Amino acid sequence: MALIGVFDSGVGGLSILDEALRQLPQHNFIYLADSANAPYGEKSTDWIALRSLKLCRYLVAQGCEAIVVACNTATAEAIAQIRLTLPQIPIIGVEPGIKPAAMQTQNGIVGVLATQATLNSDKFNALLATLPGDCQFIKQAGAGLVPLIESGQIDSVATLTLLEQHLTPIRLAGADTLVLGCTHYPFLSPLIRKIIGNEINLIDTGDAVIKQLARQLLLQIPNRNESNQSDDTNLGTLTFITTGDSNKLLKMSKQLLQSPLQLRQVSAQQLPQ
Repeated sequence: MALIGVFDSGVGGLSILDEALRQLPQHNFIYLADSANAPYGEKSTDWIALRSLKLCRYLVAQGCEAIVVACNTATAEAIAQIRLTLPQIPIIGVEPGIKPAAMQTQNGIVGVLATQATLNSDKFNALLATLPGDCQFIKQAGAGLVPLIESGQIDSVATLTLLEQHLTPIRLAGADTLVLGCTHYPFLSPLIRKIIGNEINLIDTGDAVIKQLARQLLLQIPNRNESNQSDDTNLGTLTFITTGDSNKLLKMSKQLLQSPLQLRQVSAQQLPQ
């Protein structure tokens, strides 16, 4: 089985990891959280690019045969350089699902909740320019949400209040579709529903990202990805590595992941900054 690295600035990438554990249960995973430096969305483009490349190089040194950059900001600012520097393995990125949103919206109004760095990035705006001009995108930076999620305040009054402020322009514009443009934000789906109801269509690209990972594994690592089926005795290992508190990351993983971690061999360790 392949060893796959999943990298994020913090716990947001757990939403991608959860999908990976569901679709590719037989593989081994390293989840790397740069929690000491989260959030990335408020940092400079150069810093994000250099830091992301450094951590991906670390994952390659650990033996990873594929890497998922499970951070929208890192994907937007760094994935081109990462792929150029590490051409020997598949590098899978994540990006806001504005294309599927444009296809699914009924009234042509789409909200995009993302970090400011993602919204400002050349990659995001180049993708936006390819979409139909009759679709209106209401772009909203979710400033302050990632630190609240990182501190475990997913259901707090503070998070609800801040999220309501960010969603107000999108709600008032009449959007019928909302793109969750940061891997942290799927964990806020229940609060989003509480604020703007069940009628709005939420776009989360986690499923598509892992399907792309599976395709790349099949192409580049033949006979490692024969089946997505696995019994409880054939699950791969899972290692959590963080520049923050490893015990905190493990605790939050148990809270946020739907996959039953008790069925796997799980370990956690700290990485110096």
